[in-house]
Amino acid sequence: MTNSVQPHGRHRAPLPPVQPPVPEPADGMPAPRDPRSTVPGVPGAANVPRSPTAYAAPPAPTGRDTRAADKPAKQRDAFFDNAKYLAIVLVAMGHAWEPLTDHSRSAEALYMTVYTFHMPAFILISGYFSRGFDMRPDRLKRLVTGVAVPYVIFEVAYTLFKRWGDDDPTQPISLLDPWYLTWFLIALFVWRLTVPLWRIVRWPVPLALAIAVLAVISPDMGDDLDLQRVLQFMPFFVLGLFLKPEHFQLVRRREVRLLSVPVFACAVALAYWAAPRMTSVWFYRRDSAQELGVPWWAGIVMALALFGCSVLLTACFFAWVPRRKMWFTVLGAGTLYGYLLHGFLAKGSRFWGWFDADPWLREPAGEVLVTVLAAAVVTLLCTPPVRRLFRFAMEPRMEWAFRRDAAALARERGSSGR
Repeated sequence: MTNSVQPHGRHRAPLPPVQPPVPEPADGMPAPRDPRSTVPGVPGAANVPRSPTAYAAPPAPTGRDTRAADKPAKQRDAFFDNAKYLAIVLVAMGHAWEPLTDHSRSAEALYMTVYTFHMPAFILISGYFSRGFDMRPDRLKRLVTGVAVPYVIFEVAYTLFKRWGDDDPTQPISLLDPWYLTWFLIALFVWRLTVPLWRIVRWPVPLALAIAVLAVISPDMGDDLDLQRVLQFMPFFVLGLFLKPEHFQLVRRREVRLLSVPVFACAVALAYWAAPRMTSVWFYRRDSAQELGVPWWAGIVMALALFGCSVLLTACFFAWVPRRKMWFTVLGAGTLYGYLLHGFLAKGSRFWGWFDADPWLREPAGEVLVTVLAAAVVTLLCTPPVRRLFRFAMEPRMEWAFRRDAAALARERGSSGR
């Protein structure tokens, strides 16, 4: 967004206030801003030439263009789209590696390393672009159509798929007990609704972390809304809420990028050592310590240690995300499509025993092939044609389900002259 000044004699019109980001229904996040914008205080603004023409106001819209002028132009930041795409590729790779971990210590080490940061990175970005969320009617509408409705559709679709693919007709359809990947949608719905609360508490991140620790030692919480995952992953969302553009600029410095290489190497080495000594279920954050057969105090230690490791590796991941527009940047807007759709193939490969059909897949060359195929499939599922095909489920308009708010009605009446 750029500030425009209309020349008028010796006086200049005041600059309009910077609007908070507006979430998009497609991926649960608004269009990222271009860091090179001319908004004061935004990184990169000082590098833009301040010529008179750069601040000239556009012609006043007339007629049918009036309504379009009411909506501010959104410009996506390539860095965040790149980060979302790369994170969702790692998610697909992790799901492809899961059947290989029983026979390969190396696959288990990579699996544990990636699971330490891929969802935390995605959740942190979701929190960062939820900073402007409030209870305004249009944003609540986007939350329903872009998160709640896809949750219902894919929860039903996944259940029916399991009944058919796994020959399990008793699998119940339960909107209170998310199955497989749909937990993220219900979690995002809950997290978004709590944004106003986190804005008024004094220490939001420590409070969210304390709630996550309490969840780890609460075995009677139950499976409703997958509350364990909602609460244990919540600190990353809250952390994202309070990050600023300069924090992302900081981790993208050259020295941080160089330092991240030995950090990642140490993480893989540690995971290789830990692979036969611990269960990777800790990284799912869906069970309490008691359910995993360890004392409650061990759950607290693991929760805090995993949070620290996840934040560190997430920062290292961001350090290597390209800042410029790449061939895959456009796919960043469709990551939620890739996330939900690839789950059918990931589960289908287990139901139909694809990994057991050929022992070669468990050899190093087969593991590489599985990795490449997983990346290629999720990339395809993020493309614009696939998004257009499944938009009815991911971004339903549903105008019929909502009352028209007074502000929109007044704008329409004003533009029609009534």
